[in-house]
Parts: sequence; C-alpha cells; structure tokens
Amino acid sequence: MKEVILCKYGEIILKGSNKGTFEAMLLKELKRRAKYVGGFDIRYAQSTVYIEPRDDFADIDEMYEQAKKVFGFASVTRAAVCEKTMEAICETAREYLPEKLRGYRNFRCEAKRSDKSFPLESPEIAAQVGGVILEAMGGSIKVKLKGADINVRIEVRDKGAYIHAGQEPGAGGIPLGCGGRGLLLLSGGIDSPVAGYMMAKRGLFIDAVHFESFPYTSERAREKVLTLAKELCEYCGHIRVHVISLTEIQEALRDNCNEEYFTLLLRRCMMELSNRVAEEGEYQCLITGESLGQVASQTMGALAVTDCVANVPVLRPCIGLDKEEIVVRSREIGTFDTSILPYEDCCTVFTPRHPKTRPEMEKVLAEEDKFPRAELIDKAWESRYAVMVRQFDGEFRYEYRSIEA
Repeated sequence: MKEVILCKYGEIILKGSNKGTFEAMLLKELKRRAKYVGGFDIRYAQSTVYIEPRDDFADIDEMYEQAKKVFGFASVTRAAVCEKTMEAICETAREYLPEKLRGYRNFRCEAKRSDKSFPLESPEIAAQVGGVILEAMGGSIKVKLKGADINVRIEVRDKGAYIHAGQEPGAGGIPLGCGGRGLLLLSGGIDSPVAGYMMAKRGLFIDAVHFESFPYTSERAREKVLTLAKELCEYCGHIRVHVISLTEIQEALRDNCNEEYFTLLLRRCMMELSNRVAEEGEYQCLITGESLGQVASQTMGALAVTDCVANVPVLRPCIGLDKEEIVVRSREIGTFDTSILPYEDCCTVFTPRHPKTRPEMEKVLAEEDKFPRAELIDKAWESRYAVMVRQFDGEFRYEYRSIEA
C-alpha cells in the first residue's frame, strides 16, 4: 500500500496573485529537508503539497516530522493512496484505517470530491466508507457526526484517492524568506528564542547576535546559546550567530557610572552594536524577547531610551505576553529545557540593586559622558566573530568563522 504525506496550506490560500511565490518557497524548504531523509517527489496542487517517497529507503516517518516544522502549513497528515474507484477506496480503507482508529471510541467520516467526474457525490462516498470501517472494526467504534474523537477523510482528486485519519497541526505562519531578514538579540534566557521563532513564523530569515562577557560569563554559557540556536534551526534552517564581547564596557560602567543606570547604559551599547551588525549584514530589523514591564529595563521609558540608538526597526513579538505564556511557547518549540540551564549571560553581570525604571534622556546622556563610550564600542566591535549553526548530513554542527566568511 502506497503512503504519502499531505500538507494543507494555511493563510497562503489568501495571497492571491502572489500565491505562486509562497508555494515556491514552501517547496524549496521541503526539498532542503528531504535531502537528509531520502528520495521524495514533492509537488503541489489544489492548496495541498504532496510528498511521495520514491523507494523503500525514503524515511517517511522522519519526513513527516520535518514537514510539521515547515512554516506555511495549517495541517499535516499521512494518507494511503489508491485508484479512483469505490472498490479500491473501500478496500484501502479496510486495510489502512483500523490501525489508525484503534483506541478511539467514535469517528466521523467525510469526503471531498475535487474530481467532479467521479460517479458518487461526497455524502455517498462517506457513507460507504463509514460502513466499511464499522464492519472492519467489529463494533469496537461508533459513528458520531458531531464532536467525534477522530475524523476520517476521503479525498478524490485528479491523480487518485487519498484516505487518512487524524491530521496534526502544522507550524502555521508563512514560508521562511518571504518576510526578509532579521537579526535576533539572542541571550541564554527563555524569551529571546521564543521571539526568534515567532518572527521566523512570519517569514523572516533569522540570524542572531549574542553578547558575552568573559571571564564573568563562561564557555558553557556560550555553548548554551549555540544550543538554543541549533534548536531554532529545527524551524529556521540555519543561523549565523555573531558573538561580541562586552567585558570592557561593563567594567567601565561599573567603575564610572551611577549604579542605577548600569542596565540602561549596557542595553544602549548592545543596541548600537546590534545595529552595526544589522547594517553590515543587511538585516532589515532587530528582534528582541522583551515583554512590557517584565523587568526594569523593559518599561516603556526604558525601551524608548534603548530604541533611539537603532536605525532599523526593533521588533518585539513577546511584548504583550506574560511570562507564563512565553514559557508555554518555549516548551512547545523545544527551547525551554536549554534556556533554564544555570549558565548566566552578560545581562546578569554587575546587576544594579535598584535599576532606573523611568529614565530621563538628559540624565542617561550625562551618565554616558562619564566613560569613553565610543572608544569602547569600537573595541567591542573588533572582538566580534561568527558561529554558523548549520545542518550537514542530517546533523547540526557549529562552524566558527571569521566575520567576513
């Protein structure tokens, strides 16, 4: 029995004359993933992508898991394929569906007849297949037309009939790349990986910038961030992490500035350095994991003070989420367990006891005059290097590169 994967479009359906561009991006991403798991034929028709294994060596189980991580699909399911005759449909349903339905109390059977030349209408197809299921299951399951535990679906299309049960949600969103390129400020915390995922889901290719502060932060802290980047790559394909040292800037802040301004001044330096990376790498926006009011540096006044040093838009997809909502999303995308590992990031170095929450720009600028800000930012800029997190032969690896690579 031949089995395929059906991926149903989400909001791509609404893209009108641009739909073809979105479909091409979807196929490109699927083909990139397929080359690591075997030979598959991938095509699209009628708002559905069909993924068909070419031979027995193609790992359909792994391809199914990969398809669920591709942005742009509302649902993903595995389906049996047969000829477009009621005899073939009923026989395939009898063989294929009992294993899918075992353990459920009731089901609903529905049909969609895209090929209007098929002799039976959709309700008749559903009724016949439903009877076959009841007979094959020997009374262990019942029909329930509303609120069924699982839905069985028969799709009669141009190139055959497809029979499936229990589709799973896809990743949603729109395909990678259709929204441009963004630079994520990636710390070792819970929030920033979620922010990166949320913007990748809206079509942005994501790279990252990470700030370290040796010896106050450890190599394990850096490895933690690279692991988070790898986990995001499950959805984003590959990520270049730009790493910049803030050690001398933080020591200068400690030695020269009013303690309550430490966090604000540091954030402004981070934002300026991130802006430089964005301009050099032609990223169209910065992305942060900030949530309004979550900590002292995330009040409205503090955000305004940090934003004004950036020349590109600063996107904050988590801005209206509370901590619990962000935690739930981090668990869903698989970054939570890494984020809570006990390796501190640079933002925890020299943390003020009473940070300023309602800063005045004049006083912020006066504090910046107390240390050689421009000189230290230039020096930090020279410390940067890049780590490419990329998939090779089905495994993710880190490639340390010069900044020009």
